[in-house]
Amino acid sequence: MTETHAAPAPLMLTVSGEDDQVHLRSLRDWLTREDLFRGRLSLQGEAPRPGQMGAAVEVLMVAVGSGGAATVLARSVTTWLTQRRADVKVTVQTPGGSRIVVDVKRAADPERVIAETRALLDRTGS
Repeated sequence: MTETHAAPAPLMLTVSGEDDQVHLRSLRDWLTREDLFRGRLSLQGEAPRPGQMGAAVEVLMVAVGSGGAATVLARSVTTWLTQRRADVKVTVQTPGGSRIVVDVKRAADPERVIAETRALLDRTGS
Protein backbone atom coordinates (compact mmCIF):
# COMPACT_ATOMS: atom_id res chain seq x y z
CA MET A 1 0.00 0.00 0.00
CA THR A 2 1.39 3.40 -0.95
CA GLU A 3 1.13 6.19 1.58
CA THR A 4 0.25 9.60 0.18
CA HIS A 5 0.88 12.93 1.83
CA ALA A 6 -0.90 16.19 1.20
CA ALA A 7 1.21 18.90 -0.37
CA PRO A 8 2.62 21.31 2.20
CA ALA A 9 0.38 24.29 2.89
CA PRO A 10 2.17 27.47 1.82
CA LEU A 11 2.07 30.00 4.63
CA MET A 12 2.82 33.65 4.02
CA LEU A 13 4.89 35.42 6.67
CA THR A 14 5.18 39.18 6.74
CA VAL A 15 7.02 41.42 9.17
CA SER A 16 5.74 44.85 10.11
CA GLY A 17 7.66 47.54 11.92
CA GLU A 18 10.67 49.71 11.23
CA ASP A 19 12.99 48.19 8.61
CA ASP A 20 10.47 45.41 8.02
CA GLN A 21 12.22 44.06 4.93
CA VAL A 22 15.54 43.80 6.79
CA HIS A 23 13.79 41.90 9.57
CA LEU A 24 11.98 39.67 7.07
CA ARG A 25 15.31 38.62 5.57
CA SER A 26 16.66 38.05 9.07
CA LEU A 27 13.67 35.80 9.82
CA ARG A 28 14.27 33.87 6.62
CA ASP A 29 17.92 33.38 7.55
CA TRP A 30 16.86 32.28 11.04
CA LEU A 31 14.38 29.71 9.68
CA THR A 32 16.93 28.24 7.29
CA ARG A 33 18.75 26.98 10.37
CA GLU A 34 15.86 24.58 10.94
CA ASP A 35 16.42 21.39 8.92
CA LEU A 36 12.66 21.06 8.42
CA PHE A 37 12.48 24.32 6.45
CA ARG A 38 15.54 23.95 4.22
CA GLY A 39 14.31 24.16 0.65
CA ARG A 40 10.85 25.25 1.82
CA LEU A 41 11.44 28.99 2.14
CA SER A 42 11.22 31.66 -0.52
CA LEU A 43 10.97 35.43 -0.59
CA GLN A 44 8.32 36.63 -3.01
CA GLY A 45 7.06 40.02 -4.05
CA GLU A 46 3.56 41.18 -3.31
CA ALA A 47 1.92 43.86 -5.42
CA PRO A 48 1.85 47.33 -3.85
CA ARG A 49 -1.45 48.16 -2.16
CA PRO A 50 -3.65 50.95 -3.54
CA GLY A 51 -2.05 54.31 -2.81
CA GLN A 52 1.28 52.71 -1.93
CA MET A 53 4.32 53.93 -3.81
CA GLY A 54 7.65 52.26 -4.23
CA ALA A 55 8.83 48.71 -4.59
CA ALA A 56 6.66 45.70 -4.03
CA VAL A 57 6.55 44.31 -0.51
CA GLU A 58 8.32 41.01 -0.04
CA VAL A 59 6.75 38.15 1.86
CA LEU A 60 8.31 34.95 3.11
CA MET A 61 6.57 31.84 1.83
CA VAL A 62 6.99 28.74 3.98
CA ALA A 63 5.82 25.34 2.75
CA VAL A 64 4.54 23.64 5.89
CA GLY A 65 3.28 20.07 5.86
CA SER A 66 2.31 17.77 8.66
CA GLY A 67 4.54 16.20 11.26
CA GLY A 68 5.31 18.93 13.73
CA ALA A 69 6.14 21.67 11.24
CA ALA A 70 3.66 24.03 12.92
CA THR A 71 5.38 23.54 16.26
CA VAL A 72 8.83 24.13 14.79
CA LEU A 73 7.65 27.22 12.90
CA ALA A 74 5.88 28.74 15.91
CA ARG A 75 8.77 28.05 18.27
CA SER A 76 11.32 29.44 15.79
CA VAL A 77 9.30 32.60 15.15
CA THR A 78 8.76 33.24 18.87
CA THR A 79 12.44 32.71 19.64
CA TRP A 80 13.46 34.99 16.78
CA LEU A 81 11.04 37.69 17.97
CA THR A 82 12.27 37.63 21.55
CA GLN A 83 15.81 38.28 20.30
CA ARG A 84 14.85 41.39 18.29
CA ARG A 85 15.71 44.79 19.68
CA ALA A 86 13.15 46.42 17.41
CA ASP A 87 9.39 46.47 17.86
CA VAL A 88 8.29 44.14 15.06
CA LYS A 89 5.33 41.87 14.46
CA VAL A 90 5.14 38.70 12.39
CA THR A 91 1.91 37.83 10.62
CA VAL A 92 1.38 34.22 9.55
CA GLN A 93 -1.37 33.87 6.94
CA THR A 94 -2.84 30.88 5.14
CA PRO A 95 -3.80 30.91 1.45
CA GLY A 96 -7.43 31.17 2.60
CA GLY A 97 -6.77 34.38 4.50
CA SER A 98 -6.78 33.07 8.08
CA ARG A 99 -3.98 34.62 10.08
CA ILE A 100 -2.34 35.15 13.43
CA VAL A 101 -0.15 38.05 14.46
CA VAL A 102 2.73 37.50 16.86
CA ASP A 103 4.66 40.25 18.58
CA VAL A 104 7.23 40.21 21.37
CA LYS A 105 4.55 40.28 24.10
CA ARG A 106 2.77 37.26 22.64
CA ALA A 107 6.09 35.51 21.97
CA ALA A 108 6.64 35.44 25.74
CA ASP A 109 4.05 32.61 25.77
CA PRO A 110 5.40 30.29 23.04
CA GLU A 111 3.05 27.42 23.95
CA ARG A 112 0.04 29.62 23.19
CA VAL A 113 1.58 30.71 19.86
CA ILE A 114 2.27 27.05 19.01
CA ALA A 115 -1.34 26.11 19.79
CA GLU A 116 -2.67 28.99 17.68
CA THR A 117 -0.36 28.09 14.78
CA ARG A 118 -1.51 24.47 14.90
CA ALA A 119 -5.14 25.60 14.93
CA LEU A 120 -4.42 27.85 11.95
CA LEU A 121 -2.97 24.91 10.01
CA ASP A 122 -5.84 22.64 11.06
CA ARG A 123 -8.27 25.08 9.47
CA THR A 124 -6.38 24.75 6.17
CA GLY A 125 -6.52 20.96 6.24
CA SER A 126 -2.77 20.46 6.65
